[in-house]
Amino acid sequence: MKGTLLIQLILLLGAGMMLVLFIRRWDAAHTRAWKRIAFFVFVVANVFAVLRPGDVTWVAHQLGVGRGTDLVLYLLVVAVSFFALNTYMRFRSLEKKVTDLARTVALRDAELLNRERLGASAHVSSTP
Repeated sequence: MKGTLLIQLILLLGAGMMLVLFIRRWDAAHTRAWKRIAFFVFVVANVFAVLRPGDVTWVAHQLGVGRGTDLVLYLLVVAVSFFALNTYMRFRSLEKKVTDLARTVALRDAELLNRERLGASAHVSSTP
């Protein structure tokens, strides 16, 4: 019983720290509202699973899964897959933005260089 309480305390502290860090960096997160809601639901589900593991097993049985821990593992696999896909898509978007920005800067620099060359040649040809 003592070991169960210890792991519950550790898991609840971990969930609480995740929630505190997320709330403290709320403005910096730049996440959409549905992602914020999903994260909050995730933390609440974690707290529920830690405090009521028997209920998680009951839900697992209702869904045709043998144990509550298996259900949690399956849901974790889906969550990690979503995170990986979301991260990949965000990196691709940032990569495209950086490429577009580099292209714009290169075109602008080339245009400025051409103007300088034209101005210098006009200046040289206009001097007697």
